[in-house]
Amino acid sequence: GGLMEPWVGNIEQETLGNDTFRTVVFTGEHTQLTVMSIEPGDDIGGEVHDGHDQFIRIESGSARVELGGSEGAPAMVQEVRDDWAVIIPSGTWHNVVNTGDEPLKLYSLYSPPEHPDGTVHRTKADAEAAEH
Repeated sequence: GGLMEPWVGNIEQETLGNDTFRTVVFTGEHTQLTVMSIEPGDDIGGEVHDGHDQFIRIESGSARVELGGSEGAPAMVQEVRDDWAVIIPSGTWHNVVNTGDEPLKLYSLYSPPEHPDGTVHRTKADAEAAEH
C-alpha cells in the first residue's frame, strides 16, 4: 500500500485523556501505538505475544508488572509508577495490575502491530470478547 500518514501528538495528553481500556492511536507497517486506562484493582490480563515486542510507559498511577514464568508464578515482579517503562520481549508471559486507587494510564507500542487498526475497547470485557 501507500505510505502511512505520520502521527505527531502530545503523548502525555493523549494518554491521560483516555478513558477507554484500550484505544489504538496509530498503526504503521511495523509499529502500533495504543493508550490504555486500567481501573483500580483490575489488570491487563496475563498474556503472551509471540512475534511482538511491547514497550509500555506509565503516565500516571501505580502498578505491579509480572514478567516471565506464567500466571500465578511470574519469574519477575516489579512495582512501577509514573514515568516508568517496561519492555516485554516476544514470547514473554506478562501482566500489568493496577495497584493504586486511581485509573492506571499508560501507552504501549507494539512491534509489529498487535490489534486491528482503529480498535477501541471501551472496557476490559469488550477487549476479552473481541479477542476470544
